[in-house]
Amino acid sequence: MKTVIENATIVNEEQSFKGSLLIEDDRIADIAPGREIHAEGAVRVDAEGMLLMPGVIDDHVHFREPGLTRKATMHTESMAAAAGGVTSVLDMPNVVPQTVTNELLGERQALGLREMHVNHAFFLGATNDNLEEVKRLDTERCPGVKLFMGSSTGNMLVDREETLRRLFGESPALIMAHCEDSARINRRIAEYKERYGEDPDVRYHSEIRDEEACLESSRLAAALAREAGARLHIAHISTAEELALAAPEAGVTLEACVPHLLYSTDDYALKGSLIKCNPAVKGPRHMQALRKALTSGAITTIGTDHAPHLLSEKAGGALKAVSGMPMVQFSLPSMLTLADEGVVTKERLVSLMCHNPARLFSIRERGFLRPGYKADLTLVKPERHTIRRDEVLSLCGWSPREGEEVTWQVAATWVNGQKVWDGERVDTDVKGEALRFGAA
Repeated sequence: MKTVIENATIVNEEQSFKGSLLIEDDRIADIAPGREIHAEGAVRVDAEGMLLMPGVIDDHVHFREPGLTRKATMHTESMAAAAGGVTSVLDMPNVVPQTVTNELLGERQALGLREMHVNHAFFLGATNDNLEEVKRLDTERCPGVKLFMGSSTGNMLVDREETLRRLFGESPALIMAHCEDSARINRRIAEYKERYGEDPDVRYHSEIRDEEACLESSRLAAALAREAGARLHIAHISTAEELALAAPEAGVTLEACVPHLLYSTDDYALKGSLIKCNPAVKGPRHMQALRKALTSGAITTIGTDHAPHLLSEKAGGALKAVSGMPMVQFSLPSMLTLADEGVVTKERLVSLMCHNPARLFSIRERGFLRPGYKADLTLVKPERHTIRRDEVLSLCGWSPREGEEVTWQVAATWVNGQKVWDGERVDTDVKGEALRFGAA
């Protein structure tokens, strides 16, 4: 099967140019700057006025399966991903049962092949007791080890210093760390309960899980990584001060997540617990610093931390409302809207959301528009649109972006050469592939 996408503005490898692209079966066969492609029998797509880019690789999602399927499933969330121009996802291990053994990792990988409509891989979770499982990890099939160095969902906290040192010293794969200081958070919970009762207002969430809790934990992770010569990717940076820890040449890289780029504590007044997440959104100063870091080189990847919950579970304040929000369906339109506002160039955005995740995790044959690479593509059109609840494809049925305007929409998404999203519906007959890592 052949498809020619013509008259597009192709955004790839820090360049934008008018041209055409040829898909043959599951791969990119040709890229033609400034000219047409003649391919007999090909389906032709006129992309005049649109941007063609590699499919987004979201390095941080929680698709909730198995065990938490009241919130989300691999089927529903990969539909939302496809509608958002996301063609590959790296899924986190805090499901039920937690993905902390290679046997459970294999079961999730098999489930992903049956259920996912985008390409996928799954992290192995670290615990205080599973170092031998980590050491046996198949680094061709698994992107890395997820380490919770602070309290979060799933009770996967690793807090023994000797365990941490051994993990950083012996992990065969990149470590992606959630960094918050649990001891500090617990002290502040007690203080705020005494001051404001059992469930303080949600606006105090960012004071309970404050800047210092993030910075101290991130500093420790970076120090351990440097000491061991390990590769560390610090997830969802939320403070200006953590940006100084970026040292890609030494193997320490940073991820920014869409919620921390879109929202600050000023937004609690309107959004309330809908934007409650861990680590918490911080003050406007931090949001602006993170946005500037998209162009400075301090941030390596943009993920979503897509974490769906039932709307009923978001009721309450700083302690009773659950943390996390669905974000994968509207992440690319939201970030392109920031590009229109001058926050970051579209070329740089494609590097952060497509190229850099592929580079960082050594994902084979994806993340770039190159002949011979897998045909994972996203076509976006400039169109102002106010996000509505009835278009949300995540099983939880809501989005914190409802009622907000974006300036771009995803017109089409191809996964391995198959059009999975046509701008209106997901073709659920399309199945994603398991990602592969490292040199072929």
